[in-house]
Amino acid sequence: MNPAPDLAGRLYQIGLPGGTPVVPHRNRRVLVTVTARGALRVHAGYAHAPDEVLAAIVRWARPRARRADRLAAQRLLAEFPVHDHVAPSLSPHRACRPVVRPGDEPVLARLRTLHRELNERHFGGVLGEVALALSARMRRRLGEFRPASAPGEPQGIVLGRRHLARDGWRRVAETLLHEMVHQWQAETGRPLGHGADFRLKCAEIGIDARAVSRLRNDFRHYVWGRS
Repeated sequence: MNPAPDLAGRLYQIGLPGGTPVVPHRNRRVLVTVTARGALRVHAGYAHAPDEVLAAIVRWARPRARRADRLAAQRLLAEFPVHDHVAPSLSPHRACRPVVRPGDEPVLARLRTLHRELNERHFGGVLGEVALALSARMRRRLGEFRPASAPGEPQGIVLGRRHLARDGWRRVAETLLHEMVHQWQAETGRPLGHGADFRLKCAEIGIDARAVSRLRNDFRHYVWGRS
C-alpha cells in the first residue's frame, strides 16, 4: 500500500523545516525516528492523522525539544491508530511456521474447527485453510493474520497465548473472526488494513470494525530513536 503523497507536504506546512527529508515506513514497532543524516522516518499511517497529531511529530523531531515535550508528543502519537490505516510490513522470517508445544494440539484442533465453522457461517466457506499457531511473544496484540511470504508458503493466523488464558474462548472467537476478515482481504486481492472494505465486511458479518485484536496503545511499547 503506497503512503498518501501529501504526508511530507502537510508536515512542512505545519512547521517541519523544509530541508528535512521525510521517509514513510510501515514498521510495526517504530512510529517516528530521526536518522544519523537527519531524515525523519514517519509511519505512513500518519498521512491519515489530523493536524494536531502531525504537529506532535514536528515537536518531537525538534533537535532541542525538552524531554517533557517529547514524551507528551510520544503519548499523542501512540494514541493514533496508524496500523488501522496502513498495515505493517512483514519480512520473510515472520512467515507463519507454527511451533507446537506439548499440550497445544487440543487447543489447535479446536481453533481449526472454529475456523471452519466461522468460514461457513460468515464467508460461505470460500476462505482457504490457514496454519494456526499460538504465540507467547504477543504482549500487546491478541492476534495477527500473516499472509504467505512467497508462493507455496502457508498463510497463517497467530493468536496470543496470554489472550487465550486470560480472555476465554468467546473473545478468542471474536479475535479469530477479526483476523479472518484480513484473510478475506488477502484472498480477494484487497490491501490489508482497517480501511473502508474492512469496515464494510465487519458490518456485514456483525462484528465491531475497530481493531479488536489490539490492546490500547502505550507509547512505551514503541521504539523512539534519534541517531
